[in-house]
Amino acid sequence: MNRINQKLQEDKKLLSIYFTAGYPNIDDTVSSIQNLEKNGVDMIEIGLPFSDPLADGPTIQASSTEALKNGMTSEVLFDQLKGIRKSVNIPLIIMGYFNPMLQYGVESFCKKCQEIGIDGLIIPDLPVDVYHDEYKSTFEKYGLINVFLITPQTSDDRIRYIDSISKGFIYMVSSASTTGAQSGFGQEQTSYFERIANMNLKNPQIVGFGISNNETFTQATKFAKGAIIGSAFVKHVTHEGVNSIDRFVNKFIV
Repeated sequence: MNRINQKLQEDKKLLSIYFTAGYPNIDDTVSSIQNLEKNGVDMIEIGLPFSDPLADGPTIQASSTEALKNGMTSEVLFDQLKGIRKSVNIPLIIMGYFNPMLQYGVESFCKKCQEIGIDGLIIPDLPVDVYHDEYKSTFEKYGLINVFLITPQTSDDRIRYIDSISKGFIYMVSSASTTGAQSGFGQEQTSYFERIANMNLKNPQIVGFGISNNETFTQATKFAKGAIIGSAFVKHVTHEGVNSIDRFVNKFIV
């Protein structure tokens, strides 16, 4: 069974952390992953930097720009991760844009993911229809779960279609904006979380965008299986470095 599905079966609210590969320094990737697992994180999203990250807010955009300057590429990331499963057991997901994967070759990219122990991909700019028609068989051939995003504007019909072809979790974007921290969620977002929960989808949902503290984590996971923290974590390592990961994670691990 895929590690993502195994983790989703656990009787707890899941904490997933996003970080940008090769940031703050090019060699921080592996130590970030190891420190996150050591401090109790349930899943990790490894951000593959791209020059035009449309779904990302200014914090993650800036980290991607810096990581690219540091020399991060798909090839470098795969080389860094080639022994990661000797020390890390939790699910690892690569989050990135489709262009670098196309340039690498979709099948070659998926094959490399399988070889190093990546469990899934999140590709915000790969339309679900295109995935279903052209790439689903390739992803499944290499044991990869493709995670799709929904927003408050996604229709119920579209959500049910996404649910029907998903095999892990659905990434529930908290608002129709780019990534970034919020102080709290309003009634509109809370109603959205509740609406999706009441649809009784077969795949659990994990909330992303705007999770920055224990309050927003608790709000997001009231109706969902877990939450993803990205921008707040990237800000933390920007100012404190990767050796202070424990201080960040401990705010969410109860």
